[in-house]
Amino acid sequence: MNNMSHPPLDPNFQERRGVPAAAPQRIAHIVSVSGSQAIAVLDKPVGGDAGSRNSRVQIGALVKITTPNSSVVGLISAVSSPTPSLDAGSPEIGLIELNLAGELVADPVTKRLAFRRGVASLPTLGDPVLFADRYDLTRVYAQPNVASIKVGSLYQDPAVPARLLIDDLLAKHFIVVGTTGCGKSSALTCILQRVLEEHQYAHIVVLDVHNEYPAAFGDRAELIDPSNLHLPIWLLNFQELTEALTSTDTYRDAEAEILSDAVVMAKRRFSDAGSSRSVTARRLGEGNSSITVETPTPFRLSDVVSYIDEQLGKLERTQATIPYRRLKARIETLVSDQRYSFMFGSLTVQDTMTDTLGRLFRVPSDGKPITVINLSTVPSEILDVVISVISRLAFDLAVWSKGGLPMLLVCEEAHRYAPAGPADKFAPTRQALSRIAKEGRKYGLSLALVTQRPSELDPTVLSQCSTAIAMRLSTEKDQAVMRANTHDGALDLLDFLPLLGDREAIAFGQGVAMPMRIRFDDLSPLGAPRTVNTGFSHHWKNPGMDRQQLEAIIARWRLSGRDR
Repeated sequence: MNNMSHPPLDPNFQERRGVPAAAPQRIAHIVSVSGSQAIAVLDKPVGGDAGSRNSRVQIGALVKITTPNSSVVGLISAVSSPTPSLDAGSPEIGLIELNLAGELVADPVTKRLAFRRGVASLPTLGDPVLFADRYDLTRVYAQPNVASIKVGSLYQDPAVPARLLIDDLLAKHFIVVGTTGCGKSSALTCILQRVLEEHQYAHIVVLDVHNEYPAAFGDRAELIDPSNLHLPIWLLNFQELTEALTSTDTYRDAEAEILSDAVVMAKRRFSDAGSSRSVTARRLGEGNSSITVETPTPFRLSDVVSYIDEQLGKLERTQATIPYRRLKARIETLVSDQRYSFMFGSLTVQDTMTDTLGRLFRVPSDGKPITVINLSTVPSEILDVVISVISRLAFDLAVWSKGGLPMLLVCEEAHRYAPAGPADKFAPTRQALSRIAKEGRKYGLSLALVTQRPSELDPTVLSQCSTAIAMRLSTEKDQAVMRANTHDGALDLLDFLPLLGDREAIAFGQGVAMPMRIRFDDLSPLGAPRTVNTGFSHHWKNPGMDRQQLEAIIARWRLSGRDR
């Protein structure tokens, strides 16, 4: 969305409208400059209403330093008094430390002031430091002619919109972090709603592990859950098949070897049964000889079981038959379990790859540019595999479309299925997401990660997120991880993380003009993510659940066959 409605970036804009321009409020002067850091001594008096947010000298406030060629923009990172006086009437020297981030310069074409990153004309001793006024804030944080979305307002001045640069935000991955209850889901919903308002042909997939978003996007969302999800077993690669079908003990390698031979045979048998290829196609090498265990072609699990039975008939020693019998038992158990019917329960096998990918990734969008996949009822034993398949299919589709299908994959509770720790844990999903994180932007595939524990997220995936929206974080370990991945002069702002209120955040990275403290817009009740807990005080003042309702819950519980 282009910000063409914002005030022109002209220093005389107010006077030309007949409104006297307010005199810039000088607060200090420079006494030290070192690289991107500067120190200034506060003037006395500071001026303005000491209780006003816009006039108080506080950490995170935006200031500008007047130089002969430009106005250098910086953030206040620290406030101190090196020689405090015990006498209330005695003057004190106040110091402010600044992180220099960019400058306001006249555009050579329009002759209007515009913000640019980097500082070409550094300040020097004695240069005045002024508060950035509302128009300076607008020039910096709401740049014109740049595709952006409004998601909230600046903490420094609530009248100034907080905007995210949509192309940089999406093209280079972003992450939303914060402790439970601080508003991560609402912040994500706000961002996605603003994107959808301006982009009706988007392609967004939300992996919803807590069933929070079924109503957040209204009729613009394609809602998928295990009852209507069709993710046929033959879409899995061999690593995912192994994860789903084999055991985790000493027989795993033997079972994997048997499974590999069985799947290749089953794929060739299916190909033979339905083959209508021409002689020319066979001459080009498209026959059975080209089918491998990784070829994304249909096969029947019944053929896999038949192969295992055939091999069992050739074996005599009991010990050698154990991997075969265990693999067969595992497959038969999954096929008969209703919880896995979306993957193993189809009575017929057809090549539905086009339909499956079209529905998952909204091709065409048909007025529903976002897919919300409810994974809350997917058994934990196979959740990793399901997420791995969807992530891998997204990457493969992006690669084979040669970047012609830009997509956003949103991973809620990302630390659960791409965790830090041993490399063999959650391997398929971790590898799929790592590949997207490292290579996805080359093909127009972006990640949006949401987590309450960034310290438990795979560091490779986390390090590839070029934009971070950090909400309240209480644990020192999580704060340390965010500091380690912070750049762009936002390090000092992260000291605020334990103090942020609900729906407040520090946004920094490529997706914002420069680091900023923001408050997200309120959502309408109909567009807010679902929350299960409405409070003990509310529930315990009412009679609550009766025995009949309890019996209905137990019936659903038993029907799912799941022990959570």
